[in-house]
Amino acid sequence: MARYKDYDLNQSKFIPIVFSEQITPGTFEYTVSFLVDEHLNMEVFDERYKNDEVGRPAYDPALLLKVILSAYARGLTSSRDIEALCNENVVFMALSADTHPHFTTIAKFIAQMSDVIQPLFTEVLMVCDDQGLIGGNLFAIDGCKMPSNAS
Repeated sequence: MARYKDYDLNQSKFIPIVFSEQITPGTFEYTVSFLVDEHLNMEVFDERYKNDEVGRPAYDPALLLKVILSAYARGLTSSRDIEALCNENVVFMALSADTHPHFTTIAKFIAQMSDVIQPLFTEVLMVCDDQGLIGGNLFAIDGCKMPSNAS
């Protein structure tokens, strides 16, 4: 008779994660994070927020931009998929500083800031392409779906 190792799913395990160490140099996510923090003009978002005296603090646009640009580069454009990445993927947890933005927050940010995000995304992609971080993949910036015929 076959013998198998015993296992128990009713156990706990603590795995320490240092989020800053999850975004490693030489990756697309590292470059996006660096560019957003160091080179992109994020002041273009400030004038659109009117919550300095009243209202709840908003998510930092830099944080949302890092998450969205990284997800878009992976071909994920659904705000629900991006929310799931922030909850399940360690790299996206690190990019979002483990804040778990809701999909409605992500969708609203994309819809209201698309005129600002698109040029920034283009700029990030150009820098990443210059650095050789993007393979021969196709990137569609405008989100336009085109019909195709595979037959």
